[in-house]
Amino acid sequence: MSQYFVGIDISKYKHDCCIINATDQSIVTKFTIKNNNDGFNELLTSLQSLSTPDDIRIGFESTAHYALNLELFLEKAHHSFMEVNPVLISEYKKSTSLRRTKTDSIDCESIARWLMTVEYKPHSIGFYHAYSLKSLTRLRDRLIRQRSFCLVKITNVLDHTFPEFKPFFQERFSKTALYLLENYGSAEKMAHMNSASYDNLRRISRGKFTPQKFIELKALATNTVGVNNSIFDTELTCLLTLYKEVAKQVSILEAQITELI
Repeated sequence: MSQYFVGIDISKYKHDCCIINATDQSIVTKFTIKNNNDGFNELLTSLQSLSTPDDIRIGFESTAHYALNLELFLEKAHHSFMEVNPVLISEYKKSTSLRRTKTDSIDCESIARWLMTVEYKPHSIGFYHAYSLKSLTRLRDRLIRQRSFCLVKITNVLDHTFPEFKPFFQERFSKTALYLLENYGSAEKMAHMNSASYDNLRRISRGKFTPQKFIELKALATNTVGVNNSIFDTELTCLLTLYKEVAKQVSILEAQITELI
């Protein structure tokens, strides 16, 4: 049976396709499909009319995320495919033509003809898991930066309201420190903490927050040089809410990343 090479030029709303017969290197057909279910099925019908998936080589340029849905569709239909570096296609076109023209039809044909000259290295089955892992880790990195940004802003607020607070916790926002900020917030409220407050702090810190530390913190809160301003209280509450939500989403992402791995 004949072998066929399929070049697909990916774009946001449509994909241009060119199918070449390997036997005589002639163009079987050129057509354009929409980036939707009908377009994908049109492509599949054309492929099924040629031969079995084992005799069909499909390639397209690595074009951001626009090809992802088509890749998943082809994998589900048991077709292999190969992503092509656009630079290689560009160099191939220069080597085979003296004319500097660029149209979609020429691009998809160039991809198909380039495929005929190289070793076919298709994506492995289940590539989507690797793509998902990459996407989730990138999103996690962005959220980590947002979480750090929130902590910087919280520090800025404390520099105005209770500058002694963060040095007391050795410049770290420990679980105990965040609990204090969420439940008391201002130095004035921390100065009036009672024995019940200490019991909660001791529980949160698993016994690490000693009575001596409790007394020291209350003294710092009582004699702080910080200012008591409701605007700062509002800002601190907002930032803590944002921090908690981002931290929650980071934990969710990390669980999904671990599952994928």
